[in-house]
Amino acid sequence: MLKMEYTSEVAAQSPSPKSSNSSSSPPPPPPTSVVISPCAACKILRRRCADKCVLAPYFPPTEPTKFTIAHRVFGASNIIKFLQELPESQRADAVSSIVYEASARIRDPVYGCAGAICQLQKQVNELQAQLAKAQAEVVNMQLQQANLVALLCMEVAQSPQQNPHQPIDDFLSNSPQSYHSNPSFLDDNNLGSSWEPLWT
Repeated sequence: MLKMEYTSEVAAQSPSPKSSNSSSSPPPPPPTSVVISPCAACKILRRRCADKCVLAPYFPPTEPTKFTIAHRVFGASNIIKFLQELPESQRADAVSSIVYEASARIRDPVYGCAGAICQLQKQVNELQAQLAKAQAEVVNMQLQQANLVALLCMEVAQSPQQNPHQPIDDFLSNSPQSYHSNPSFLDDNNLGSSWEPLWT
């Protein structure tokens, strides 16, 4: 007991070397690697954000909801482990995929992003069917137009190229022959007999 009291008194009386040094020299400046604003992940997890924090580049302090959604579904330790296994060039895309899948899982706990993918695939199939139907209608209309043009060309090719005044010329040239061959055509008796029913 006496030794312990003596050592405590001696320690209290003797000045510490640190205090003497601190009075003679100014305190060292704070290190420059201290992060002033922690990332959203470290802020939500309530821990100190280290200089080489894996989550800091992908979860900035201005987007806390992004990490909250991912943390709710996957957990912080799983996200950190997953990012550490990837090269840095692929981590940004991986974080985007994690956040998207977590959002889909929150909206649809049963199917998650698979449900959204199936719905989008269904829409793609419907649109492809509509596109194929429209293309078939266009091809059908083009074929009908081609057939119509071919028929018109055939009719024009088969019809004789006649002069519109040719039938009249034929009638005039053939009428004297018919008169000479049948002189009784304009006979008075025949004319009267032919017109007789009209007068009676």
